[in-house]
Formats: sequence, C-alpha cells, structure tokens
Amino acid sequence: MTTYRWTLRSTEGKEEVVRRLQHELNDMPRPLAHVLCTRGVETFDQARRFFRPSLDSLHDPFLMTDMEPAAERLTRSIRAGERVLVYGDYDVDGVTSTALMTSFLRDQGLDPVFFVPHRFRDGYGLGKTGIDYAKNCGATLIVALDCGITA
Repeated sequence: MTTYRWTLRSTEGKEEVVRRLQHELNDMPRPLAHVLCTRGVETFDQARRFFRPSLDSLHDPFLMTDMEPAAERLTRSIRAGERVLVYGDYDVDGVTSTALMTSFLRDQGLDPVFFVPHRFRDGYGLGKTGIDYAKNCGATLIVALDCGITA
C-alpha cells in the first residue's frame, strides 16, 4: 500500500497579503484568502484571473502523454459512426465530464452510451462491470474520464 504525506503550504510572513486579499475581494473569508495565498494568488488581478480564467490561460492538452493518438482515435470513431461508451466516475467532476463528453459526441452525430460506476458495487476506477457493459452495448471505444491515475 502506498503511503502519502500531506505537506501543508504556509503563509508565514504573508499575513498582510492575506488581509489585503480579504479586503480587496469584498471581505472574503480569511480561510479562502489564505488558500488563495498558498496557491500564489497575492493581488486582486491575480485573483480575478484565478476566478475568471480565459481559454488562453488553459494548459495545452496535447502536453499530456498520448493525447494526440487518443484524439486521432476518437476522431476516427466519430467519422466511422462507431458506438462509444463514455466511462465516468461518481464524483461531481466525473459526472460533469461524462455529461459534457456525451453531449459532445451527440453533437458530432453519434449515439453514445455512458457508464458511471456505483460507488459500493463497482468500486473506483475503470473496472470489469463497465467494460462488460461497453461490450454488451456494442461499443468499440471506451473514453474513460476522471477514473484516477492509478486506475
């Protein structure tokens, strides 16, 4: 079993920055201003960019390992009209990403199916139940979203 150690970031010596953020951000609660400061947000403008990011501030997704062949494979399945299973996760970002990808694939003319595992029956991550479901639905591609890096 892997053991993890939490390392808490400190704002030691930055109490004035936290107070200024609180004030400049409409009396933001101190814990939230503290969290912003630990993330390197120290000015009103930095906070604005943090809370209202623009598309050009996103990381290039093609910096992720094997993103290009994954995108090419998905493009092929869209062009061929394949059955795609979107495999999500049961937490909020997993359900949201599943809904977004399913909607996108429908907009591309596909009739995708989706699978969100049951927390207690199916466990966490990509599993046999979801893969069997994909097979039974005739899916030729599984797009796994938010299934965890260890899965």
